[in-house]
Amino acid sequence: MGFSVAIIVSLAALTSAASVPNANLKRQVSQLQSSYDFVVVGGGTSGLTVADRLTQHLTTKKTLVIEYGDIQFAPGQFDPPTNWITPHPNAPPSWNFNSLPNPEFNGKTAFVRAGQVLGGSSAVNGMFFDRGTKFDHNAMAELSGDDGGPPLTKWNWSGMYSYFKKSVTFTPPSASVAAKYNYTWDEAAYGGTGPVYSSMARFQWADQPVLRRAWQEMGINPVKECADGTKEGICWAPASQHPITALRSHAGNAHYANVQPRANYDLIVKHQVVRVVYPNGPKSGPPRVEVRSLLDNTLFNVTVTGEVILSAGALHTPSILQRSGIGPSAFLASAGISTVIDLPGVGSNLQDHSGPPVTWSYSSPYPSFGPLPSQMTSNATFKAEATAAFSQTPAEGPYTLAGGNSAIFVSLPHMTAQYKTITKKIRKMATDGSASAYLPPDIRTDPAMKAGYKQQLLVLAELLENPDSPSLESPWATSEAPGGAMALSFLLHPLSRGTVRLNLSSPLDQPILDYRAGSNPVDFDLHLAQVRFLRRLFNTTTLQGLGATETAPGAAVAADDAALKGYVKQAAYLSFMHPCCTAAMMPKPKGGVVGRDLKVHGAKGLRVVDMSVLPILPAAHLSATAYAVGEKAADIIIADWE
Repeated sequence: MGFSVAIIVSLAALTSAASVPNANLKRQVSQLQSSYDFVVVGGGTSGLTVADRLTQHLTTKKTLVIEYGDIQFAPGQFDPPTNWITPHPNAPPSWNFNSLPNPEFNGKTAFVRAGQVLGGSSAVNGMFFDRGTKFDHNAMAELSGDDGGPPLTKWNWSGMYSYFKKSVTFTPPSASVAAKYNYTWDEAAYGGTGPVYSSMARFQWADQPVLRRAWQEMGINPVKECADGTKEGICWAPASQHPITALRSHAGNAHYANVQPRANYDLIVKHQVVRVVYPNGPKSGPPRVEVRSLLDNTLFNVTVTGEVILSAGALHTPSILQRSGIGPSAFLASAGISTVIDLPGVGSNLQDHSGPPVTWSYSSPYPSFGPLPSQMTSNATFKAEATAAFSQTPAEGPYTLAGGNSAIFVSLPHMTAQYKTITKKIRKMATDGSASAYLPPDIRTDPAMKAGYKQQLLVLAELLENPDSPSLESPWATSEAPGGAMALSFLLHPLSRGTVRLNLSSPLDQPILDYRAGSNPVDFDLHLAQVRFLRRLFNTTTLQGLGATETAPGAAVAADDAALKGYVKQAAYLSFMHPCCTAAMMPKPKGGVVGRDLKVHGAKGLRVVDMSVLPILPAAHLSATAYAVGEKAADIIIADWE
């Protein structure tokens, strides 16, 4: 069977798995075994990675994955029949959250989406498949503490790089495509044969090079490869898609459909994990897993003989812990839940990327080149040709682009000469104790949370001062947008901290998100520096030659701190769909929830493996990191049990 045929077959298997009998796919409690060695809670990016590796290597041990959603086909971010990044009619369901109003942003809410399907957010995301820097991971390792454990539990860049490689198979573009779009890469940064595919698009919109030229005029240099731990500059990033079909590659096919059948690997769908239960206290684990059927609302327990691995994601893992009595004791008391373990960090370190755009229009729109995304809606022939091209082998044309694969990453010292003024503010608030006033009210007096936040701020100050450590991302695929063009500003290392808390009126429903964006005022210093930097676009020969006219924020607004801060409050997106850090890997005396072995502090037989364990956000979209964390976690668990 040929390579491309094999992947089409496996994807078809996943698409139809919900209706085709499968001995390993369960839909009701009567189909489950009497007990399992491992129960993985959540069939998402990290959870399916762990389940795949455990069942592959610990063949005598039985693993059950419990997934809230179902098995469904997951189209790419930009697959037929859509127009330029519009909702796909066959897209799998997702959880859509609106946070509580953010007072510092005039009551604006953050909109957040997470996958509610086998494969989790890897099945619904934008497919931008980049990695954080070595500085990010070294900082996270510093925050995780040194518990004297084995080298396997070190989370610095050298301890993570091999897992990024292990998780993916990268296929370089052809020589002709690489030459056409000036793609660069270094295969040494990949080198793996992992089950997740990544590749470069075989198409770019005609105006994509416009911003690339403008960035270079601003002094931002192209980077040959941005997946090797360094990425300050102009980056190409692969998409999580197959190199032949250009179909989305996600955890549901990579770590489930393509490895079945395995006698020791069961999956039950359409079931919600309510909580984990320690009948004899948390030192007597592993816990039982209490599960609710979404089909008939019945409750039952799953007996676990080895470990429970929570992989429900940064927004749902804290909910399960809190329903289990593991979390901030004061909040648990307000919810009427008996405290099993007082861990104030559960759901208390929420972070996400955010920021406003800089926008402009052109005096004479693109008289000399095309195609442009607007042709997907204005030119039926062009769209039909694009659809036909996607059906070719290999796939060609616009639909292979996903959501785009280019971005700039810029450090604070390369944005503003005032960077040390900003980092001095951060260090001062950390050392004089005033920073605790910016923590969520219910934890700001907790000694552990204060100590942990102080350390985070000091580490972040070091990152922000490092000229090789990006603090701004601006991704782009085309500069055409409704009403004009834009360059987005991602704040990569926010200082504000939010919360994920149970909905007290309905604890089984989706949790309440309080993003608390801008609660640390230095975030606005960073936003202002980033917007002012991006406005330098309008001084470039390239944009001036196209008659670019700034529409927001404008020179007068940008010249005044108060006015520009008002623009940021009005225009910012408060979530770029990268929530993390709500069960942080830090020592318990510093507000941590898990140790470097990912075991929940004080809870025997319970680990967390998802993006909630990151102490701080990396300078990256989170999909590739979620796979790497899953791969590393699996090795840690396997080493324990072998």
